[in-house]
Amino acid sequence: MKIDRRRALALLGFGAATPLTARAQSPYGGPVAFEHGVASGDPLADAVILWTRITPKGDGEGQIAYAWRLNPVDRRAGGAKSGTGVTGPDRDYTVKVDVTGLDSARAYTFEFEANGVTSPMGRTRTLPVGETRELVLAVASCSLYPNGYFNAYQAIADLPQLDAVIHLGDYIYEYGGEGSYGMTSAVAGERAHLPNREIVSLADYRQRHAQYKSDPQLQAAHARAPWIVTWDDHETTNNSWMDGAENHQPEKEGDWATRKANALKAYFEWMPIRDPAAGAAMTAINRSFHFGDLLSLIMLETRIGGRDEQLDYAKNLPMVDGQVDVEAFRQLLNNPDRRMMGADQEAWLAGELAKSVQSGRTWQILGNAVVMARIMMPSARSIMGEEAFAAAVARLPAEVGGFIDRMERMSALNLPYGLDMWDGYPVARERLYDAIAEANARVVVVSGDSHAFWANELFDDENALRAVEFGTTGITSPGAGDYLTDVPVGELFAAASREVVFSEQAAKGFVLLTLTPEAVRGEMITVSSIVSKTYETAVRASFVVEAAEGGGVSGLKTLTGV
Repeated sequence: MKIDRRRALALLGFGAATPLTARAQSPYGGPVAFEHGVASGDPLADAVILWTRITPKGDGEGQIAYAWRLNPVDRRAGGAKSGTGVTGPDRDYTVKVDVTGLDSARAYTFEFEANGVTSPMGRTRTLPVGETRELVLAVASCSLYPNGYFNAYQAIADLPQLDAVIHLGDYIYEYGGEGSYGMTSAVAGERAHLPNREIVSLADYRQRHAQYKSDPQLQAAHARAPWIVTWDDHETTNNSWMDGAENHQPEKEGDWATRKANALKAYFEWMPIRDPAAGAAMTAINRSFHFGDLLSLIMLETRIGGRDEQLDYAKNLPMVDGQVDVEAFRQLLNNPDRRMMGADQEAWLAGELAKSVQSGRTWQILGNAVVMARIMMPSARSIMGEEAFAAAVARLPAEVGGFIDRMERMSALNLPYGLDMWDGYPVARERLYDAIAEANARVVVVSGDSHAFWANELFDDENALRAVEFGTTGITSPGAGDYLTDVPVGELFAAASREVVFSEQAAKGFVLLTLTPEAVRGEMITVSSIVSKTYETAVRASFVVEAAEGGGVSGLKTLTGV
């Protein structure tokens, strides 16, 4: 039986009046499709964002009317919501609805309808209020489309229990074209980036977001639970900071502010995140989510809102009479004026930590894009032994072997490995630790960006344990272990860095957090392949951190995998 637009709306419970009103507002009445699935995000105790994109499939363009409906999963009386709206080319036909007046700790299904076509169904839930005994959160980052299948997203979608997904950035990548990052993968030929070049314009960023959201495994993860997101650099371009980026060349790619605005407009169109408040900067995405009395999740923006330009060893390491002037570099590194976040962001974070503790919430999670721990430059030769080191380097491609040689020379200088991480902003990190200490918070940091798993203990300059950190590997993005084959990279970092309890530099997957009032368990979930659609999941390692009496956290306790 053919179901026309009016009948489809009636079946969804919108009634006959709704389509007549909606159609009168819509210049485009042709065929449409929901090619990018549905998503929800930024859940509160009484509200949630619903998202979709309506793709016109006929000639011409114009405004498209839509209807939406949200139903409680438990089917108890009351709680259903519905409404209508209009989208169009000014926002790339994306739809974002902030549904309010919901019940706390309640699961809902939702769907959209436009021009007689019904979207896939999504599932979401609101945050709890009051006593909360358990939460399950998936933590993800770094999905490079050409490098492999999004099996880890499917594994998230298949979890038996899931309250929310935390995504820490590099949701898309800006690279493109033959020979670009990820194009050596066995499946890159069928997953080449669109457009097939580095993205710069608004149309480019929109097309790239559309390509990523066309992936059925990513769609499944979005439809499974609400997402809480922040960005890192590749949503704009590699190693971006407030006023520029390593991968932005103004002479060829135009004004940085214009490119950044293009990237952020597309991001807010295509992601299930609340738009900034009226008058606020587009970079103002620091925000908190309170899960009953158990958790405050505090999401940080550490990339383009207040970050100063990264130091670079190639450009900033001073030389005196042919020798590296390490002390001069340390002065640059420890300049107190250099910031990872703006002063207003730091003050906001300190206030959020204090309010969370004062409200009686047990845990404070910092959703943070880049690794926070002190990670020192390791010496593979000294840790592996000369014979094993030489044999491993001999099997590496020349350019990778050259990287190992440079790392060996740098390790003798006792300098940090990554200047784009918090290690490049040590005074700013210490101010953050001071805020944790002042609030007496129980902090767990979650981090992305590095394409590696990490279990870290975070100490301040006075050697006090201030937090623990779970770093998630990439969904598909290659890590150091993918390039430095036969070199135990994770073990090298752990041996060279006091704060690193464990690291795995080649696996792909996500971190699964289970929170109770007593402890937080972090499990590093791996997928066995990203180049085969057949895969298995496993727990690579798991750790637990306990809530210390009176505030603060215990050190990490290993459960499995080390």
